Amino acid sequence: MSILQNTKNAIDHLKQHQTYPATKEELVKECNELSDFSAEDKEWFIKNLPAGTYKSADDVIGALGLKPAQTMAM
Repeated sequence: MSILQNTKNAIDHLKQHQTYPATKEELVKECNELSDFSAEDKEWFIKNLPAGTYKSADDVIGALGLKPAQTMAM
């Protein structure tokens, strides 16, 4: 199972730079336009984000199963 490599920056972006509500399609479009995330992380995001409309960063983070502690994984 692959994991998101840049978890901390992904969470930061979702909380600070994304506007809500946002659909999966809008989030994927935004993700694809970011230059500071690898192709692998973008692919992971697209594959793991369920379809739907998200009201907040916490909704997206929860749907992806992300936790800030993942940033400490070796």
